[in-house]
Amino acid sequence: MTRTGQVEERVEIEGVPMVATLVPGDGIGLLALHGSNEGGTAELARTVARRCGATSLVFTQPGARQPVHVTSPLMAAGHCALLREFLDRVSLTVSLHGHMRPGAPRTVFLGGGNRAAAHVLAEALAAHVPHFPAVTDLAAIPSALRGVHPRNPVNLTRLGGVQVELPLLARTSGAADLPPGEVAEALAAGVEELGRATDRGPGLTR
Repeated sequence: MTRTGQVEERVEIEGVPMVATLVPGDGIGLLALHGSNEGGTAELARTVARRCGATSLVFTQPGARQPVHVTSPLMAAGHCALLREFLDRVSLTVSLHGHMRPGAPRTVFLGGGNRAAAHVLAEALAAHVPHFPAVTDLAAIPSALRGVHPRNPVNLTRLGGVQVELPLLARTSGAADLPPGEVAEALAAGVEELGRATDRGPGLTR
């Protein structure tokens, strides 16, 4: 099936009602699994995908006063048709998450199974937002933020992907879930470079 516009699916995962929203695009995928829990990640996924012509898939819990955090591996629900379509459509995923580590208020942790892709994003972040240092060494990333579980959706596309754990300052502006423009620009530059790298050949194989 070839889609050209936004489509939504109501789905229940681990007993939690959610809405999945897919906007089809090119072969790099922007994913926000916890759009209602981790402020700014849904908005960043949509913004970056729109700028790059990439595909985006965002999960939200509309109307939930206290959104439930379903862990990433459990979000790989086989009955979610839009997740299946996303994983079939894209070759590499950039999955956006938020962390609240008090000792790392400006640090971006880059996990996930594709380490070459993580370094590409790190270079883009260093060039555009050096005040948000990126960590790519898995040993230096807190274990809960590494995104290396084989059932984590970030690792289920052909080339796997990068789990981007963003501190609050890098994904919201004050009380609003509006991401800083400079962060969106940096991620867009990285995603565009990932697109060029996948077009060139096997350099990003995991």
